[in-house]
Amino acid sequence: MGTAAAEEAAERRREQRGWYVYDWACSVYSTSVLTVFLGPYLTTVAEAAADADGFVHPLGIPVRAGSFFAYSVSLSVIVAVLVMPLVGAAADRSGRKKPLLAAAAYTGAAATACMFLLDGDRYLLGGALLIVANAAQSVAMMLYNSYLPQIAPPEERDAVSSRGWAFGYAAGALVLVANLVLYLAHDSFGVSETTAVRICLAAAGLWWGAFTLVPLRRLRDRRSSPGERATAPGFRQLAATVRDMRRHPLTLAFLLAYLVYNDGIQTVISQASIYGSKELGLGQSTLIGAVLLVQVLAVAGALLMGRLARTYGTQRTILGSLVAWTVTLAAGYFLPAGAPVWFFVLASGIGLVLGGSQALSRSLFSHLVPPGKEAEYFSAYEVSDRGTSWLGPLLFGLTYQLTGSYRDAIISLVAFFALGFVLLARVPVRQAISDAGNPVPARI
Repeated sequence: MGTAAAEEAAERRREQRGWYVYDWACSVYSTSVLTVFLGPYLTTVAEAAADADGFVHPLGIPVRAGSFFAYSVSLSVIVAVLVMPLVGAAADRSGRKKPLLAAAAYTGAAATACMFLLDGDRYLLGGALLIVANAAQSVAMMLYNSYLPQIAPPEERDAVSSRGWAFGYAAGALVLVANLVLYLAHDSFGVSETTAVRICLAAAGLWWGAFTLVPLRRLRDRRSSPGERATAPGFRQLAATVRDMRRHPLTLAFLLAYLVYNDGIQTVISQASIYGSKELGLGQSTLIGAVLLVQVLAVAGALLMGRLARTYGTQRTILGSLVAWTVTLAAGYFLPAGAPVWFFVLASGIGLVLGGSQALSRSLFSHLVPPGKEAEYFSAYEVSDRGTSWLGPLLFGLTYQLTGSYRDAIISLVAFFALGFVLLARVPVRQAISDAGNPVPARI
C-alpha cells in the first residue's frame, strides 16, 4: 500500500470512529427517553391535567390522557416524514451534510434537555417537546446514515454499520444503569422521584449534545457522487425511485410486508413502558431493568436468528419471528398486574426477536435491490419505513381512547404482525431475487 493509500485509509478509519460516536450520542434518547421514561411520565402529567372523565383537550380536541403520548409519537413521525425529504434534498444539492446534521441533532438535544421543565400538568409542553425531539432525531439519523457510503467502501459497510449499531446499544445500556441508580436511590441524592425522572430525561439531551461534538469534528463534507445522491432524496427522487420499483413488483411486495410488520415492532418498543406502568402497575425500576434486558438479548437474538437463517432460510426465519411476536403480544395481554417476573419473561421474548427480525429484514431486502441502485432503494426503504410508523401508535391510541383498556390497545397490534406475515409469505423471494438481477443464494 502506497503512502497516499495508507493516509486515505487512516483518514477513513478516523471518520468511521467519529461516525460510531453519533450512534453512541443519540441512542440514549431512544432508550432512556422514548422507550423508558417519557411515556409513563408524560401520561401521568396528562392525567394531572385531565377533566373528571379522564380527557385532556389539546386545541379543543377531547383526548384520553392515556392516549396523548401515543398520538404525540404518531404526530412526530408525520412531521419527520414531511421534513426529511426537504432536508435531504438540501444536503444533496449543497454537499454540506454536517451543518444540517448539527442543526437537527442540537434541536433534538435541546428539546430533550428542556424536558426537565415538564412537571405539574404541563402536558402540552411535553407533547411539543416530544414532537420536536423525535422529528429532529429522525432527520439527524437520515443524514447520519447517508454518510455510510462515503466513509466505507462496499466490503466494509456491513462491519461499519454493525459497529455503529453496537455502540448505540452499549450507550443505551450504560446510561440506563446510571438512570436506575439515580431513580432507586433518589432519596440518597436528595431529590424526589419525579425530579429524578426529569433529571434522567434532561441528561439524555445533554449526553446527546455533548457526544455529537465528536462526529462533527471528524466527519468531512464532500459533494456526493451521482450514485450516492439518492441516500438523502428529495420528493422527486423518492417518486422516481418508487416508479422504478414498479418494474420490480416483487421487491415492492416485500417492502410493503416489511413496512406493515415493522410498524408493529416500532409501536411495541415505544408503548411497552406505558403498558407496563399503567396497566400492569409496575414501577419505573422494573421498566428500566426490562429495557436493559431487551438491550442485551437483542444482540444475542440477532446472532441466534442469523444462525437459524443459515439453516432454515432468511424468509422462513423472519416468518418465524413474526409468529413469535404474535405469541409474545398475546401473552402480554394476559399478564397479571403487579407481577414483574412475568414482565421480564415478556421482555426476554421481545429482546430475542427484536434485533434479528429487523437485521434479517434489511439483509433480505438487500438481495431484492437491482445492482447499481442500492443507494436509492435503501433511501426509499428508510423514508418509507418512517412514513408508516405512525399507524401503530395511532391504532394503539385510538383503541385505548375507544375502550379505555391498555390490554385491548396492546393486543390490537397483533394485526400488524398477522398481516405482515401473510404479505411476506406470499412473496416468492427466489423469483424476486432473480427478477432483480441478483444471484440467488443456495438458501434464502
